[in-house]
Amino acid sequence: MTRFFYQLTLRDMVAHSTIRDLITGTSEALTGAERKLSTTLLSDYPFAGLEPIQVLAERTGISSPSISRFVSKLGFQGYQDFQRRLIQELKASQRSPIELMVVEREVDGSFLGDFTRRANALIDEMAQSITDAQFERVCDLLSDPGRRIFVMGGRVSDLVAQHLSRHLKRLRDDVFHIDPDPETWPDSLLKMRGKDVLFVVDFRRYQRTVTDLAKLAATERKANVVVLTDKWLSPAVTHARETLAVPVESGTVWDSYAAGFTLMEAIMTRVAETDWTKHSKRVSAWDALTEGRQELGHDT
Repeated sequence: MTRFFYQLTLRDMVAHSTIRDLITGTSEALTGAERKLSTTLLSDYPFAGLEPIQVLAERTGISSPSISRFVSKLGFQGYQDFQRRLIQELKASQRSPIELMVVEREVDGSFLGDFTRRANALIDEMAQSITDAQFERVCDLLSDPGRRIFVMGGRVSDLVAQHLSRHLKRLRDDVFHIDPDPETWPDSLLKMRGKDVLFVVDFRRYQRTVTDLAKLAATERKANVVVLTDKWLSPAVTHARETLAVPVESGTVWDSYAAGFTLMEAIMTRVAETDWTKHSKRVSAWDALTEGRQELGHDT
């Protein structure tokens, strides 16, 4: 077994759900008061849960003892234990590669083989976490020729966004990649109509401009916002019609976008094959124009 030295602080968190997951997972077993409390916590997540218990009690009209019983039902020793976990989640959502490197880890076999197994595990987890119904809803939005599609990501995650937009452009009209520079946004926002789609990609160390754009699209243009993010959830999900949360923790110095890219490729393939007879004509025309440019000596 080959030994490589990495520093990892998030190792223990890989096997745990977020508090958001715990709340939504117990929703059917909650009382009316607890459902009201869970709605408050999720609507301003995670910050509502970081308030003193007395403040949360006044805000919700639910007694402090009832709040304590609620967090116990979620599996915590008390409200302070609940808040400590929220703080851990908040810190984890902002971790940098430097902070991820804290302890050594052992690599099973070759480095490449071990890394590939980790990536495959993320893809398998993604396939279990995204429901078929949600996947189909997002594909239907992106397939609808009556909707314009706008796509943008963050500093690094825009690579995932561009992967989607470049393929969709080969399949259909009215697909636009939005420049991350806010000065260029008015042109895109003024094109948006109420039925159009803004697809944004934002993974941890979230980018404020992504959330700003999602808010403007949802509130000012009434567009349908779809957010691809991780389990800690970009603030942009506040404005989302659909949220696709995929795993990114690979147990190495870098977060992995393997699950995100795989999901994008599944979406692109589903959209293409939904009406391949129609889409293939555009792809053929696109390829013909590309080949024509190359014949003229202009590489694409």
